[in-house]
Amino acid sequence: MRQSRRMKRLERNNHRRQAYLNLIPMLDVLSVLVFFLLFHSFNGDMPEQRLTLPNSVVETKPRGTVVVSVTPEAIVVQGQPVARTAELYDDQVATVREVTERLNEIHGRIVASGGTLAESESREVTLLADKNIPFKVLKKIMTSCTASGYGRISLAVIQKASHA
Repeated sequence: MRQSRRMKRLERNNHRRQAYLNLIPMLDVLSVLVFFLLFHSFNGDMPEQRLTLPNSVVETKPRGTVVVSVTPEAIVVQGQPVARTAELYDDQVATVREVTERLNEIHGRIVASGGTLAESESREVTLLADKNIPFKVLKKIMTSCTASGYGRISLAVIQKASHA
């Protein structure tokens, strides 16, 4: 069968090469994406290793607050040890002066750094305590927090899956 002039011209001018996919740039982008996601997947403060938190069912994630950790050895405010836990077993001690001073220092730093009004007025504390710490010790720490003006105290626990 005879071809038209148009078909001959199309056949002559449209010699296309085989398409291919260059994988090197794609793998570079994917590896950068994987490293970015791995680096930013941990979005919270991890509690200290020596803490064994009690279990509970919680439904909302806690806000970013000042963290007070109570281990069997020490009381740690925002990562800085301030007092020994053994000193709080004494019934003569009502508040922990070191905790009060550290919380006031942290609040002063927030205000001095130009934090927002909501940050400077929220004064929230998250209390991470080992489950073997007696409540009288926790009560002394909570009293120290309220003496510093931190009236909103949250007690952190390990989240347990709810059976629905």
